[in-house]
Amino acid sequence: MNTQQLQKTMLFREMTETEITDALRVLEAHEKHYEKGETLLIAGTITERMGLVLEGSVTIESNDAWGNRTIISHVGRGQVFAETYALLDHEPMLVDVTASEDCCILFLRSGRMQSLKTKTEPWVLKYITNLLTISMHKNLILSGRSFQKKKKSIRGRVMAYLNSVSLQKHSREFDIPFDRQQLADYLNLERSALSKELGKMQRDGLITCRKNHFIIG
Repeated sequence: MNTQQLQKTMLFREMTETEITDALRVLEAHEKHYEKGETLLIAGTITERMGLVLEGSVTIESNDAWGNRTIISHVGRGQVFAETYALLDHEPMLVDVTASEDCCILFLRSGRMQSLKTKTEPWVLKYITNLLTISMHKNLILSGRSFQKKKKSIRGRVMAYLNSVSLQKHSREFDIPFDRQQLADYLNLERSALSKELGKMQRDGLITCRKNHFIIG
């Protein structure tokens, strides 16, 4: 396992290679590969393991009993998922995790953090601190998502989303991690209505877009 690659992730930030090796051993780390469309974790199940995306990406989805899908978030390389469920005892997942492309995932049994007797080891505090930082970042993203969903019009939701991506990327030109259907699912819109509105926004000079590439203004 490439500890130098892991050092570049938020989860293992400021940890030495020796500390990372110790953490991987204690947390029973293992890699697993998935093909696009495969389900990694299923709603209703309980997991002690969180995932760190080494290659590719996954989507966090809510799929209800009537076949409706809402994309909650996109998790790319170096990012983590299911950390909250892994740390909470007997808490069933409310979402599915699906491979949005071929991917490689590092699974960590973070549920073991509750019973570790080695809490004085340097890596433990760093790991917990990094998890807390990740959690705070996700809270900010969810706050932004809530703001987007408050917009009643299709244009309002699209503009709120694109504006948030622009701020995160520090640029008016950027790629988004979704195709049209995924973006529609993320914004809780019909795909045809979304495509129609994007066309109108281009004609009005608000955006320029091609596939998942956007320019604002």
